[in-house]
Parts: sequence; C-alpha cells; structure tokens
Amino acid sequence: MATDWLGSIVSINCGESLGVYQGRVSAVDQVSQTISLTRPFHNGVKCLVPEVTFRAGDITELKILEIPGPGDSRQCGDLQQTEMGIPGVGCQVGPSQNGTGKVLKKPISSSAPQNIPRRTDVKNQDIIISPQQQCSKSYMDRHVETLTQSKGFRRRHNSWSSSSRHPNQVTPKKSGLKNGQMKSKDDECFGDDIDEIPDTDFDFEGNLALFDKAAVFEEIETYERRSGTRSRGTPNEKPTRYRHDENILESEPIVYRRIVVPQNANKEFCTDSGLVVPSVSYELHKKLLSVAEKHGLTLERRLEMTGVCASQMALSLLGGPNRLNPKNVHQRPTVALLCGPHVKGAQGISCGRHLSNHDVHVILFLPNFVKMLESITNELNLFSKTQGQQVSSVRDLPDTPVDLVINCLDCHENAFLRDQPWYKAVVDWANQNRAPVLSIDPPINEMEQGIDAKWSLALGLPLPLGERAGRVYLCDIGIPQKVFQEVGINYHSPFGCKFVIPLHST
Repeated sequence: MATDWLGSIVSINCGESLGVYQGRVSAVDQVSQTISLTRPFHNGVKCLVPEVTFRAGDITELKILEIPGPGDSRQCGDLQQTEMGIPGVGCQVGPSQNGTGKVLKKPISSSAPQNIPRRTDVKNQDIIISPQQQCSKSYMDRHVETLTQSKGFRRRHNSWSSSSRHPNQVTPKKSGLKNGQMKSKDDECFGDDIDEIPDTDFDFEGNLALFDKAAVFEEIETYERRSGTRSRGTPNEKPTRYRHDENILESEPIVYRRIVVPQNANKEFCTDSGLVVPSVSYELHKKLLSVAEKHGLTLERRLEMTGVCASQMALSLLGGPNRLNPKNVHQRPTVALLCGPHVKGAQGISCGRHLSNHDVHVILFLPNFVKMLESITNELNLFSKTQGQQVSSVRDLPDTPVDLVINCLDCHENAFLRDQPWYKAVVDWANQNRAPVLSIDPPINEMEQGIDAKWSLALGLPLPLGERAGRVYLCDIGIPQKVFQEVGINYHSPFGCKFVIPLHST
C-alpha cells in the first residue's frame, strides 16, 4: 500500500528546529521507517540537494497536498503508522481542469486513498490556489491556524484582508455548511461580514467626557469617611511642592520685620525675600557711621568697601560676563565718573579705581581746588596708577554718549556747590549725554539733585530718597551688628549671600 503514495506532493513538518519541507514522494521504506522527497522545498525555499530523507521520529505532522490520479478525481486520506509508520492526518489538493485546486478536509478511516465523489449540495469554503502555490499551501495553513486562535484578531484581519491583499495570497470565499455543521477554520477566521465593521473611528474624547472624575473621587472620599478607612492617597490631597531655594524641613515662622529703628521711618522698603528695610534720617545715619569709625571702621575702610560694592554693581549694569570677557575686547565699556570735592567724591574715585582695574575705560571729572581733603588726595594717588583718565574741565568730557555715568557730585552738607559754574556745566553735560546714571549715596528727599538717576546705591541703611533717585539698591559696608544696637537700631542683616541687594518701595 505504501507504493500507492509515490508521486504524491506532501508537506512534512519537522518541528521548530528543522522546519517544514514540501516535495514529491519518491520512496517509502516501511522497514527503516523513512520517507524520501524529491525536488524538496525547505520553508518555501528550494533546496540545493535533489532529494531528502526523513525518519519517522523527526516528523511532527504530514499533509498530503496532491495525489496523482486519473482525470479530475479528488482524493484524501490518512497515513497511519500501520502502513507508513508516520502519524498525522493528511489532506490533499488535486488539480482541476481549470488549473486550480480545492481543499476538502474529511477524516478517513481507511489508510488507503479513497475517491470522494463531488457533491454539489455541500457548500464548503473553497480556496483558489494557483499551481505555483500548491507547495506552500500547507505552510500558509499553519499560519491560518495560528490566527484563528485569537478571536480579537479576527475582525482586524478581516478588515485588512479585504482592503490590501498580495496578488499571490489566497482569496477566501464566504460559504457555510448546511445542517448546522461545523465551519472550517478558514470560515471562522475570515467569515465575518465586512458590513458589520464600523467605518467611523472611536471617539476617545467623547467617551472620556462621560466619566465624571470629580464625582467618583467624591464618592470614594464619602465612603472612606463613613467606613473610617483611608486610602494611601486621597485624590483631593495635593502634595506640597517646594522651590529649589526652600527648605523642606519645618521651621519657625518667618519674621519679615527684622530691622527696627528707634523712630518712625518716613519710608520703608522691602527686599526680594520680603524682608522690611526701614529708612533712617540723615542724622541717625551720620551717627551710625561715627560710632562705627570709633570702633575701628575707619573712613579708609569704608571708602574701600563702598568702592568695591559700587564697582560690582556698575560692572553688572555694564553687561557683566557677557561683555567683559577676553573675547570681547573690541567693546570696551566707557564710564564717566563725576565727583565733587568731598567724601562722596572720594567714594566715587575709589569706585573708578576698581572699574579701571577690570579693564573699563574710566574718565574721572574732578574740579580743581587749592586744597583737597586727605581722603581725596589718597584716592587720587591710587587712581593715577591705573589706566583711568582724569579731567577737570567739562570740555574734556566725551561728546559721544558713554555707557554709564556715575554721579558723586552732590553732598549732604555743602549745598552751596550747586551754585558753582562747574557744577551747572557738568549737570548740563550729563543731561545731554543721555546715558544711564548711577548715583552713589545720593542726598535725602529735601535736597533735590540736578541729575535724574536710574539707579541709586545706599550705604548700610537707606535714606528717605525721592522719586528722582530711581531704583534703590543697598550695599553692605561692614558695620557690625552691635554698632547698630549701640545707636538704638535692632538690626538683622537682610543681605543674605550678597553684598548688594535691590530694594522695593512698599
């Protein structure tokens, strides 16, 4: 009986390690339990050898794709171990007159091939296969069986197969079996009606809008209150968020008024952190500097500290590291420094020396006087060792606008200097130059200054400055805390990590 299968086209599945082979049966040995295929194909690729032989132990599944027979007969059968020694249920495709084939799956009890008459009343699922595709048909069936195991894939695969098919793919025809018989696997996979598939996309936003999240959270919270239970995180409770400069540890309440003066301040300021800084009168400020000088904070130290803080602020106003760097030497900034013959002028000269040391072109204006203060003489001696330029006439000041004007002309005591011709000429030049002005230690509100400032720098504690002083900054000149207490000021430093801080009007 084994010779009856010679010439049949079969598909042999040898498992995942060896794969699937198709070919024509050339020999069957019942003694050694082997079967040989000629012109074999391995996983759809033609083998280089003309013939391969398989043992019964290596074969997982065997399918008969075509049995040679006379005319248009269709044959199907099982290869039992008693005949060939190879288990498995087979199915064959016989060639028809028009060059196509039909797959008819039906269990056969006999081991020999049987002729099955054609029945016109049975509507089975037909699969049209070209002669070139007959060898790879069982390989495709194996994928179809895998797809049918997932019902979720059925609808998607049906929609895909109806819109885009490869020319060499099988084309399923929808059909069924009468009398409630079981549908074939292909009908189960591809048998759904395409009209049942909705054409519109799923509305995610509309579906999400149907979920009332607030109502659900409220219901959960109500249930927890009644039952006395508490979940890990109540939805309404938001975790506390901290900034990078905030401490996560609980501390004492912040006291924003840390500086208390013995008399009511005419004007109050606040820092960026919200600390209140009250202003003091000129008499109290003068007394504070006098007590500090008595304890060792001499005028020379105060001038040096004021010059450093003022130069740092001026360098920041000039552009900071974006402009003052070795790669930008062609844009060297120019500063016009206007000083009077008093201590305020000495502070400006100290600032000009530090600016010149930082590669800033400084033009110092100081009028000629027969006798100068010792502090001015000392500062001029140090300034002359820099690359700064000193002039005593308004005609020597630049005609073009400068980058910054530093005003140190005004003094708290010597108001008669405003009537001097040189003072009026310098004020006119500054107002016409249209450069931003920085005033160092400007006079109090009652004494109006001739030059409107954009920024003003106060020393230690601010004075009640007017609107013409512009934005007020405060610098630390190194006065100890006990010196403040000695003059009746309860003082706590508002500077933090800086030496110059901005103040805002309250």
